[in-house]
Amino acid sequence: MKTVGLVAEIVRLKQQRNAVILAHSYQRPEIQDVADFVGDSLALARAAQQTQCDVIVFCGVHFMAETACILNPTRTVLLPDMEASCSLETACPVQELASFLEANKEKNYYVIAYINCSIGVKALADVIVTSGNAQQIVAAAPPGRPILFVPDENLGAWTSQKTGREMTLWHGACHVHQLFTRDQILKVKAQYPDAQVVCHPECREVVRLMADYICSTEKMISYCRESAVQRFIIVTETGILHRLRKLVPGKEFIPVILESCGCAECEYMKLNTLEKLRNSLRDMSPVVSLPEDLRLRALKPLERMLEISR
Repeated sequence: MKTVGLVAEIVRLKQQRNAVILAHSYQRPEIQDVADFVGDSLALARAAQQTQCDVIVFCGVHFMAETACILNPTRTVLLPDMEASCSLETACPVQELASFLEANKEKNYYVIAYINCSIGVKALADVIVTSGNAQQIVAAAPPGRPILFVPDENLGAWTSQKTGREMTLWHGACHVHQLFTRDQILKVKAQYPDAQVVCHPECREVVRLMADYICSTEKMISYCRESAVQRFIIVTETGILHRLRKLVPGKEFIPVILESCGCAECEYMKLNTLEKLRNSLRDMSPVVSLPEDLRLRALKPLERMLEISR
């Protein structure tokens, strides 16, 4: 009953504030269900661009709310819990990247940044990528320049293998995807031998080698829907299972249980709750704001990505 009341209050406040609620696919099921749009960070920020809202509430992590600010400078952007960080974002501090580029300026690196990074890192990049378009963007990189890929070395290694482009990889990884092991996949596969393994490219190579298909969270949905297979082992954060079961009914989606901590959940994603979402709309806080000069610098590599992948 408490949940029903919270949802009703959220809907009322959303209308009052002329707000749109964005929820990443790793969010709690009840937040996904109340959101206007559910998806990956870039698709959500772009979806908000198409609305007439005054306020964006981004139920995700900090860099996602920043991305929404970059693309929606006239809207107020709220993040229900400002502690919702990301291990990939923190793996590449802007000061360390700036120092590395300065120390290696003779190499004239073409910097490709996975969208899972801070606005400061985006501002230092030549182009941004998502897990869905990384191969296309890397393949289009200037052939005469060495590439530095930040901050995810697993996504970078997979993209390098797929494109044949050599890259210097920043030492960073998603702490959730890093926990998956070959033995865990084998154990689940032994229980469900008819299931296909669908894996996110943020996983380590030893895990990717076990997969029948490697793709972004968004492509997992279309792949599982279109496949003739009825059962899938999903190797990514378990929040996506709720969306898969809603959008691809009649098929079975099996999570990988981690021996160290159970289900593969990102504790930062799960910091957002219905109550915090309600409070954020009620109090119009916490607000994510960006210095305009930094926003404009970060916008350029995002626009370059959109132009290449259009």
